[in-house]
Amino acid sequence: MHNLKIEWNRRGLKKIMVMTPIVIRAEWKTFLAVIFGSSIYTLGVMSFTVPFRFPDSGVTGIAMLINYTLGVSLPLMVAVANIVLLVWAWKELSIRLVLWTIFSVALITVLMKLMENMPFAHTDQKLLIALIGGAIKGYGGGIVLHTGASMGGLDIVSLYIQKKYGVEIGKFNFYINMCVIGASAFVVGPENAMLGLVAVYSSSLTIDNTMSSFDKRRLVLVVTVDPCPVLDYVTTELGRGVTKIESHGGYSGDDRPTLMCVLTRRQTVDLKRFLAKNQPRAFMVVSEAREVVGKGFKSWMPK
Repeated sequence: MHNLKIEWNRRGLKKIMVMTPIVIRAEWKTFLAVIFGSSIYTLGVMSFTVPFRFPDSGVTGIAMLINYTLGVSLPLMVAVANIVLLVWAWKELSIRLVLWTIFSVALITVLMKLMENMPFAHTDQKLLIALIGGAIKGYGGGIVLHTGASMGGLDIVSLYIQKKYGVEIGKFNFYINMCVIGASAFVVGPENAMLGLVAVYSSSLTIDNTMSSFDKRRLVLVVTVDPCPVLDYVTTELGRGVTKIESHGGYSGDDRPTLMCVLTRRQTVDLKRFLAKNQPRAFMVVSEAREVVGKGFKSWMPK
């Protein structure tokens, strides 16, 4: 990856194609995540949505309505619609996102065809199916989106909106897809349309929670009269950076340096044990950091 850098731009596209095996090795985690997330998402569509004639969101939802009314192949409709959006995305979004999205869309299209006759749960508990199906699709979608790729459709538009305006993807998808769900009532009936709305809401929440769960850390503040041992432990044993803030006791006026660091859940427990054993008079504050951006954590912008 160091000699590729990887040149995710149109000028470097030829190099990327020629060095595809190296690119895959450099981004093997993305490769596996896209395969896993796309498979989970497709399972949610083909086993928890289509068999019950629930509407869905975005491009897939529109393709489903056409499939329900005209019988046109769902995988074919999804592929055609995404080709149009990908042509637009080629000019508006990063080349990396577009290439990974092409891979994801191709994979989902093939999996939809393979899963057309997959067994599904026969039950009258449609509300339960809608909730579970939405959560499954949202989980798969969240994994793919977290890698900086997408599953095509309105995800492409959502990522553009997020990049430009900072709007959360799940919430944007939910509101924009109200129109698709509303139109579906005339095709699948009011009851299934409402259940489809439940599934979309469940999916939207799961997408946001899945994406944020990868970035959650704990913000730790340690107030102590002897900061050096704590600083050494965090930097050496835990491998994390520390910011030292000069502070003073409000009542005593004595120097009370404050150490600030961002840790994982496990590292927070380790630090707590260290303080309990070596500095029991220290003061430790722990809070949730929903998102951490910067070196060693999440990148500032999608690649």
